[in-house]
Order: sequence, then C-alpha cells, then structure tokens
Amino acid sequence: MTIEFLRQFRFTGYAIFDLAVSFLGMYLLSPLLTKLFLKINIKIPKLNWIFLTLPIGILVHLLVGKITPMTTNFLNTNSHYFLKIVVLMSLALGLRGIKIIKK
Repeated sequence: MTIEFLRQFRFTGYAIFDLAVSFLGMYLLSPLLTKLFLKINIKIPKLNWIFLTLPIGILVHLLVGKITPMTTNFLNTNSHYFLKIVVLMSLALGLRGIKIIKK
C-alpha cells in the first residue's frame, strides 16, 4: 500500500488521509506542546491544539511556500465560504481557552 493509494480517497476535494494524519499528529503532540508553552507562561489546553490544526496548517503552508488545494481555496476570496467558516471557527475555538499565566 503506497501513500498515493491512501491519498486517493477524498472528501470535498481534500485527501482524507492527509486530514486524519494532521489531526492525529496534533493529538499526539498536544501534551508536549502544552508543556512547552507552559514554560513560557502560556496555558493552552490539549483540546485547543486539535481545533488549531487547520489554521496552523494553512499558516505553515503559506510560510514555507507549499500552496496546497486547501490553502488556495482558503485564500480565494470569491468562493469556498464553508471552508473559511470552518477554519475561522476552528481558530476561534482554539484561541478561546488560552490563558497567560502571571507569576
């Protein structure tokens, strides 16, 4: 089984495998990321990392110059409004529980 085979299954044009691996990776990294941000006095709950997966992914793809179909669709001002709503709601839910710890 190759990666191309796994990526052929799509939902609304996006590879299910890519999305699943992104969310699984963030789920597995969230305890470590939460501990790292606690060292700089920022408390980010583990669940918030899951909500931030799509917004962070789009931002990282823009920064490294790897324009994916989702990045292109998100930046398209004339269509893909549902994607924009999902990403912006994910961003809002992800930022909602973040707290700065004062020492």
